Amino acid sequence: MSQDLPVTSYALLGLLTFGDELTGYELKQRADFTLRFYWVSPAMSQVYSELTRLTDAGLVRRRGQGRGTTYTISAQGRRTLERWLRESPAGFPVFKHPVALRLMIGHLSDVASLRAMLERYVDEVRAARSDLREVRTGLTGEDAPGQPFHHPSLVAEWGLAHFDSEIRIARRLLARLGEESEEEH
Repeated sequence: MSQDLPVTSYALLGLLTFGDELTGYELKQRADFTLRFYWVSPAMSQVYSELTRLTDAGLVRRRGQGRGTTYTISAQGRRTLERWLRESPAGFPVFKHPVALRLMIGHLSDVASLRAMLERYVDEVRAARSDLREVRTGLTGEDAPGQPFHHPSLVAEWGLAHFDSEIRIARRLLARLGEESEEEH
């Protein structure tokens, strides 16, 4: 069964490896707080359907009833997650970028609108970077090699570098659009 799990199942299993029991709601909060920077954070309904799938497969243990139900990763779940990490290829990310898509068909717009879109994007990236900086700062103290948040801190640093790169790229594009606008006049 574990071979047939969607990547979201593995992501949720991974979020359960930090040694605590979580309710479905708490798992969703953890996903929103972390996954949103580099993966799709699942909807609440998807969290619960994946928890049911993982529980039925013996990969997650369920304790309690109703709203107080908590979940932990089982030994089998940990082994399955470790095997997935070792044996399945990570894959290449799909570049799904709404700003790039709009810029690609920018010939149907005017330079001022494109520049405004890129400027808004830079502001949004700065805000997301600030949020991620807070996440990274929150990991400090438990982020040394061998500590629970060492690897999440590496991903946060990668995300910060990615956001810095996105800002640099958008600024270069803004400059090029500014030059093109000047050439038109």
